[in-house]
Amino acid sequence: MTDVLATVDQAGIATVTLDRPALHNAFNEGVIAELTQLFEQLGADPQVRAILLKGNGPSFSAGADLDWMRRMAGYSRDQNHADALALATMLRTLNRTPKPTIAVVHGAAFGGGVGLVACCDIAIAAEGATFCLSEVKLGLIPATIGPYVVAAMGERACRRYFLTAERFSAAEAMALGLVHQVVPADQLDGAVATLLKRLGEGGPAAQTAAKALVFDCANRPVTDDLISDTAERIALIRASDEGREGVAAFLDKRKAAWVQPQETTRDGDK
Repeated sequence: MTDVLATVDQAGIATVTLDRPALHNAFNEGVIAELTQLFEQLGADPQVRAILLKGNGPSFSAGADLDWMRRMAGYSRDQNHADALALATMLRTLNRTPKPTIAVVHGAAFGGGVGLVACCDIAIAAEGATFCLSEVKLGLIPATIGPYVVAAMGERACRRYFLTAERFSAAEAMALGLVHQVVPADQLDGAVATLLKRLGEGGPAAQTAAKALVFDCANRPVTDDLISDTAERIALIRASDEGREGVAAFLDKRKAAWVQPQETTRDGDK
């Protein structure tokens, strides 16, 4: 029985759902392996336009499974390293997947659950969602999720929340940059639908290239090499079939070929 559900609809929207509601979607080595495989497959699928990450039941994800943690306590250093490396690989796979990714957060997002949120390109949270980087309370550190949470929240905020392990609200998560939008719980699906409509208007190859651009420009000085690299990127995409179609559609005042009809009414807009 799988602990992760995955579907792809006719518009190419993949939904990956953590399905361990009784355990608040805490993950173990099996869930990590499933997620890694899914993110690799969906990222490589040309039919997939975007990936939603959700949790079934009362929580988004409570982080590490307690039984898994008990087993890890008995592991050797080498076994612990291999185990942690599998989690780090899953997080990197999600973070670097070439498709737009959206975390849809409700309930608790604790520990590694915060890492999943930080690895997604966009995060939308319900008003009642709560967040916590709780590792130090267990004598541990948020190591494998650290690069992504620091990138999302910034060094200063992480120096507080990594050390205090205090809970913070969805509103605070938005103020810190961890999530982009907070809405009432009953409006969460509508907010996601609106966002998917916007994503559907963009060129798929352009979105992949834009995501790569962010990674390659972040925290780099503006050197001659970087300037030349960015000029080469725009030159290539201008000359691509998608680039030519996008510009032509704009000039002709029509929708580009990649915009699917069902995407134009996904959130009820006409």
